[in-house]
Amino acid sequence: MTDRYRKVPSARLSRLAALGQLAGGVAGGVLAEGARRLARGERPHLSNLLLTPGNVMRVTDQLSRLRGAAMKLGQMISMDAGDVLPAELTQILSRLRDAAHFMPPAQLNRVLAEQWGADWRQRFARFDATPIAAASIGQVHRAVLHDGRTLAIKVQYPGVAASIDADVDNVATLLRISGLLPAGLDVAPLLAEAKRQLAEETDYLREAAQMRHYATLLADDPRFLAPSPVDDLTRARVLAMDFIPGRPIDELANVAQDRRDRVTGALLDLVLRELFVFGYMQTDPNFANYRWQPESDRLVLLDFGAARPVPAATQAAYRRLMAAGLAEDRMALRAALVEVGFVSPQQLQRHGPRFDAMIDVLIGHLGRPGLFDFADRSFVERIRSLATPVAEDRASWHLPPADTLFVQRKVSGTALLAIRMKTGLPLREMVAKAVGQNELPESSSAVSCSPNAEIAVAAGD
Repeated sequence: MTDRYRKVPSARLSRLAALGQLAGGVAGGVLAEGARRLARGERPHLSNLLLTPGNVMRVTDQLSRLRGAAMKLGQMISMDAGDVLPAELTQILSRLRDAAHFMPPAQLNRVLAEQWGADWRQRFARFDATPIAAASIGQVHRAVLHDGRTLAIKVQYPGVAASIDADVDNVATLLRISGLLPAGLDVAPLLAEAKRQLAEETDYLREAAQMRHYATLLADDPRFLAPSPVDDLTRARVLAMDFIPGRPIDELANVAQDRRDRVTGALLDLVLRELFVFGYMQTDPNFANYRWQPESDRLVLLDFGAARPVPAATQAAYRRLMAAGLAEDRMALRAALVEVGFVSPQQLQRHGPRFDAMIDVLIGHLGRPGLFDFADRSFVERIRSLATPVAEDRASWHLPPADTLFVQRKVSGTALLAIRMKTGLPLREMVAKAVGQNELPESSSAVSCSPNAEIAVAAGD
């Protein structure tokens, strides 16, 4: 456990130096791997040299040390990778979801003294120095008030908020230098939105308000619990809340099928309600943000820093996309993919037959009668073979709107959890209810509830 304690570099120059060290290590790994492959008579592509287990491990370890926006971006990549990256690389990247180092006790004490005053320990009957969780922006401690109330205290790493802009710009620069991003791809709007959301996530007063908002939205739904913030202890960099016991959501994989289906079905239903009923979505589907209570199968929802409104235009575009999938209307589905932003008109012009073939594969897979088996990935290889030429056409790459990316991140992350749990759900009925279609064709399918992520990947996004 002691090897997880590592000081957070908070000064801008020290964080820049760490990213420079990362870039140098990755470049060295590329050269070494390239030399090995040339010696074997191969002609390796740059992307193959970059995405080696050694380089991914270097990135993982350094981002875990930096924490903050740099680590958050790495987590986003790991969550959204889906079936795109090789399985071994996806497994390594997934370490970023829970690989953050802890602040050393002296650094923790300085942060809490700045937020609560030098006598902060007098506020508690007990404050556990060892964190119970650590993530990209902060770590969580258990504490007990003098009246016996147990709290979870989220403490933000020092320098994280101030380093957001530099971290995002530096990671973008690394991607540019690596050649993974085409020179002509305009990422400025997405970077600006990423900086804005990350700044919101570091404002714990805002997160406390989002927590209360979600508690109101879900007040009549017994399937979910959300902690209540403790206002007199919450500051901009410290968030105090009720401690609600629960088990890691991964442990759900060990229970009976009907319970797995019920719990993951509740999460999928929540996503649909967020999108079409609430118009408000917690857009970070990191598995650590869910806790499961085995005695009741209720879910504890955590981390509301990424909660944000869903614009009406985004809601409407997703509604049309899902309605087109339910109707198996291929032309409407094409148009909806463009409207949502997964596919550009240029891509359809250049690769229209391939997109049509992908749509046919997805409709055939998702239109099967009965429960939808999330664990059945038999269609993935066919999609990948059709998508590869599209992805390799770097001149046609584009970025969807930021609002679409944040919504799709939640949709894809929830589908990934359902895949892990080997869930079977009445998917088309759930989607039809969400978009207001009560009568379905006999073989209709919910094309866009999860596989739109596959089409988005195929489009090079």
